[in-house]
Amino acid sequence: MTMPKSKARSPARAAIPSVAVASDAAAHVAPLDELDRRIVLATQDGLPLVARPYAALAEQLGCDEETLRARLARMLESGRIRRIGAVPNHYAIGYTANGMSVWDIDDALIDAVGERIGALEFVTHCYRRPRHLPDWPYNLFAMVHAASRDAALARVAEIAALLEREFRGACRGRDVLFSAGILKKTGLRIGG
Repeated sequence: MTMPKSKARSPARAAIPSVAVASDAAAHVAPLDELDRRIVLATQDGLPLVARPYAALAEQLGCDEETLRARLARMLESGRIRRIGAVPNHYAIGYTANGMSVWDIDDALIDAVGERIGALEFVTHCYRRPRHLPDWPYNLFAMVHAASRDAALARVAEIAALLEREFRGACRGRDVLFSAGILKKTGLRIGG
């Protein structure tokens, strides 16, 4: 279960629109034709940061925007591309305390709890993960970004209070894991 995050968080958000290319999950699909391959190569480092990125990309590739959009939609549908979305650089916009809150949630309520937490404005992504007992009891992860550790911990406390109010007894434990640095975020790459 991945909780979708479709709404924009902040107009000042620094992000690079990116295309995540699927690996062998789409091996049953016919090989990429020349235009699809050029589209993947042109987008794997991100979309142009302009008002009309698809129009700019289509011009670069020598096709029309409608064709480009149709090709991307087909690759999404077939599994060739997993998603098209923004990859924010939280450090660049001042959110340097990035805390992955981890929760031990009753399995019978995890979908409802995850949907609720994932809808919070200050949670950028929320998803279920398997427990690894006895050492790791947590099955729900929710990333919180803030300007300081104290602010991030306050957000996690807000989540805990919400859980107690709306899902009394569903949470059996929690923790917060803070980032020590930022890694380059990239998807699968194909050669030129």
